[in-house]
Amino acid sequence: MGKSASFQLSSKAPGLGKRKAKHYAKGRQPKSDAVADVKALLSNQPSGRDQLIEHLHLLQDHFGALTHDHLVALAQEMKLGLAEVYEVATFYHNFNVVGNLTDIPEMTIKVCDSLTCELAGSKALRTELHQIYGDKIKVTHGACMGRCDKAPVVRLKNQYVETATATKTKDALAEEGTPQDPPQPTVSYSDYCTSGGFSVLKDLQASALTAEEIIEQLKTSGHRGLGGAGFPHGAKLESVLSIPGPRYMAVNADESEPGTFKDRHYMNTNPYQFLEGMLIGAEIVKAEAIYIFLRDEYPDTARILSKAIETVQSEGLNKERPIFLRRGAGAYICGEESAMLESLEGKRALPRHKPPFPAHVGLFGRPTLINNVETLYWLPEIIAKGANWYQQGGRHGSNGFRTFSLSGHINKPGVYLTPAGITAQELIDEFGGGMKDGHSFKGYLPGGASGGILPASMADIPLDFGKLEPHGCFVGSAAVIILSDKDDLKSVGRNLMRFFEDESCGQCTPCRAGTEKALALMQHENWDQDLLIELSDCMRDASICGLGQAAPNGLLSLIKFFPEDLA
Repeated sequence: MGKSASFQLSSKAPGLGKRKAKHYAKGRQPKSDAVADVKALLSNQPSGRDQLIEHLHLLQDHFGALTHDHLVALAQEMKLGLAEVYEVATFYHNFNVVGNLTDIPEMTIKVCDSLTCELAGSKALRTELHQIYGDKIKVTHGACMGRCDKAPVVRLKNQYVETATATKTKDALAEEGTPQDPPQPTVSYSDYCTSGGFSVLKDLQASALTAEEIIEQLKTSGHRGLGGAGFPHGAKLESVLSIPGPRYMAVNADESEPGTFKDRHYMNTNPYQFLEGMLIGAEIVKAEAIYIFLRDEYPDTARILSKAIETVQSEGLNKERPIFLRRGAGAYICGEESAMLESLEGKRALPRHKPPFPAHVGLFGRPTLINNVETLYWLPEIIAKGANWYQQGGRHGSNGFRTFSLSGHINKPGVYLTPAGITAQELIDEFGGGMKDGHSFKGYLPGGASGGILPASMADIPLDFGKLEPHGCFVGSAAVIILSDKDDLKSVGRNLMRFFEDESCGQCTPCRAGTEKALALMQHENWDQDLLIELSDCMRDASICGLGQAAPNGLLSLIKFFPEDLA
């Protein structure tokens, strides 16, 4: 090649080396009006990465949904990557991400499609509501709303229509936005104090009672966690204390297991006993702060708890220990303790690999005491009345008492405090008012969607820890759902698997793909049972957390105990 064809740039050439490239900000840029909206809403709010979900709630509460422009502005305001904000906003069911303000529906009707609501006719109700309002209002499904004793349930923003019909929903729509009296707990602060409330907490704070004495009482009583896993309470406290502080406490009030509503009952009726138990636990482990993770589906409970927390703080019972009430955003996976911690940190609720366990490396990387509401609710009484009191009663070889959320085809669904070890048949006859007219007892779920299904012929098994496991079931959170001869058990199985497919966090393939493939196979009239069992084994053995491991329990129970219904 000749010299004339060769050309080299020289830094000495005129203009070269002197020009500066014009700066352009990378990525999608926020609009000034959206920035103003976000700044106005967050002006008096705490800052920090863990506040992301709280800020998303503020935006959605104010505007009705999360627009793209507001998410871009929020990312800039919080100094986060836009992808971080989007992945959180789109992970949780109760966040509605739309293009712009004109895309926000004036109202969305959510019809609960949990098993109990479906048994009560929610599928037909949703179809009827869609026919009436489909062109004007968005009608869609909603996950369990924690009101299974009032099935079917419809949600209109933060208003709930219980034992819903199309007519009742229409009336509620007409009244939407009308101011309502604030909810009040059954037991007030003065009532609770008059009956001896907070005396145990005050004794502990005054060193008249020691942490070691309480832990020994809990061990003697046999008290266990009542959120599902049933881990011994005393051993959990010791595990947290084995790691140097600072420490935190996290309360899981996100009971999302279909059929479960007992924690809501205790928080709504006597929040101060729960709060005393919580403060006792925090005092034992010397927690720097307490975080309560509450279901977004419980707005009435949030108002009750907020007021109760203000009272406790104004009375100085928290000893200046901060108490943060955080809203969930619709994710069953938050029932897994490490997923809840991720959500409290403002992230997607993806379960962590264990070990390390949250008791040692938990919230913000610190040792963390994690309990559910009912576990803490009984703590003051056990300490005040003694371990022997907690062990009194019980049936069929069990000691103490249990709280059951009872729903399905019985006359009196509700929350019942019963002797531990009670059977399903006894629960129906003594507390549930018997089967509804025209319904014969067919089977039952002893522990919600994840606890398996047993036939009525096995209704004499004690409903307690360790009693159901030999049959492939467990009591879990004690959510008992009663099935009848009028139920299509294939549809029951599909409902349960659809729930797990919808709630899978998607982190691990066995759960994410397994629930999807299982549901697809179950849509067929004739189930390939061998393939479903093989798929279930994979999900149980290889899933990261309990969701994928428990997802096949209902399916496997149907194959094992109800072969005639699958023929």
